Amino acid sequence: MSQSEMPTMRSRRLGGELKRLREKAGLTMGDAARELQSGQPKISKIESGQQGIRPLDLDHLLTLYGVEDEEERQNFRQLAKHVRTLDWWSAQGPLLHDDMKDYLTLETDSSLIRTYETQLMPGLLQTERYMSALFQPPFPTDKARLMVETRRKRQAILDDDEVHLRAVLDVSALHGTVGSHGLMIEQLEHVLTMSQHRNVDVQVLPQDRTLTPDQYVPYTIFTMRQAPSADYVWLEHLSGSTLLEREPHVQRYKRAWEDHTAAALSPRESTVYIRKLIEEYRT
Repeated sequence: MSQSEMPTMRSRRLGGELKRLREKAGLTMGDAARELQSGQPKISKIESGQQGIRPLDLDHLLTLYGVEDEEERQNFRQLAKHVRTLDWWSAQGPLLHDDMKDYLTLETDSSLIRTYETQLMPGLLQTERYMSALFQPPFPTDKARLMVETRRKRQAILDDDEVHLRAVLDVSALHGTVGSHGLMIEQLEHVLTMSQHRNVDVQVLPQDRTLTPDQYVPYTIFTMRQAPSADYVWLEHLSGSTLLEREPHVQRYKRAWEDHTAAALSPRESTVYIRKLIEEYRT
């Protein structure tokens, strides 16, 4: 596989972990380059995710960085191998933009997905009709069909009990009508059905719970299933998407998540709330 086809998110993760080890060991890129008998540009490309790394070179760097534990070394070998995995969206080429491919990679590689939504249902909990109502007006028919198909395929990850979805929904996401009332009833009933799965938790954040203003931004926290452990935060906004990887930024959103789950109704109370809302839509 060419470097241009390399899954960017996974290669960046591997590169970032190797950079962390190098800096922890107090070494420079020049030190790493000398170990591999290469130039510094090669190390720079590996750490930035622009280039993969050969198994032998990886072993040399792990030894240089003082990684002696065989389990930890094996985790890095698996991560390096995983970089070249071809996923179902790889064949989509330019039909899916790079941000979406990065998002799909994070989602697929996660064991825990924590998402806070203010206006819309989380993509993993949307019905096909709800998706179509979202995509049809702004996108041409072919593009809308691709977006719906992609989102439906994404939802297959919840068939794996080892993937846990936790969602906090602001009441605006429940009351904001997408399509008809009938469509919203169907969507809310689907959320109730999904919330019965042991790997899906849904909490509703009611209007009377007060949080600081900077906690109202929708976000998703991904926790990687494969060691070494890592968390990433994904933000979506009008001009695109932002991925947060630095620990201080990630920790800020993890604290916000704790505040949101504490302020929200319990999963059981949320089920009661959604059922009452379905009855309101029916009247």
